Amino acid sequence: MKLFLATVAFAALTAGATYAENPMVGGAAMFEDKNIIENALNSADHTTLVAAVKAAGLVDTLMGEGPFTVFAPTNEAFAKLPAGTVENLLKPENKDMLVKILTCHVVAAKAMASDVISMVNADGGMHKVTTVGGCEFTLSSSDGKVFITDGMGNKATVTIADVVQSNGVIHVIDTVLMPKM
Repeated sequence: MKLFLATVAFAALTAGATYAENPMVGGAAMFEDKNIIENALNSADHTTLVAAVKAAGLVDTLMGEGPFTVFAPTNEAFAKLPAGTVENLLKPENKDMLVKILTCHVVAAKAMASDVISMVNADGGMHKVTTVGGCEFTLSSSDGKVFITDGMGNKATVTIADVVQSNGVIHVIDTVLMPKM
């Protein structure tokens, strides 16, 4: 009886509690207690990214402790690249370039969209960020949306922000970011 009452009391205390729920990505639930790779594997919109991460040998890194902010391009973002680019990058002889491109999508910190917008506002509308891959990108925002301009002048839009992971956060983007060549 005491156990039952304790369970009822706990349920009553937590019934009113609200927890921020991660957005769905690629038709799949994203879980805060799973790491970046574990969640990405479930997203139907990120199969190309997952294949690229595997080919680059970055799985263990992105399963690591972090914290990481990953700007995760969708399959559609990869499809916007010139024909044959993805296939060419996945070849073993192009692994170094693939690693460079992928690590240019990772920042060694956990930056929620509100953090990015605050940094942008504090810097007068644009904030420079250096990625794990050594790329320098410019972050900007407008109407609550976050944008990333890469070294080649391409502009990505964050389409799904603040997908919390056990080792950081993912922001889904609509364009593959490229390092300055």
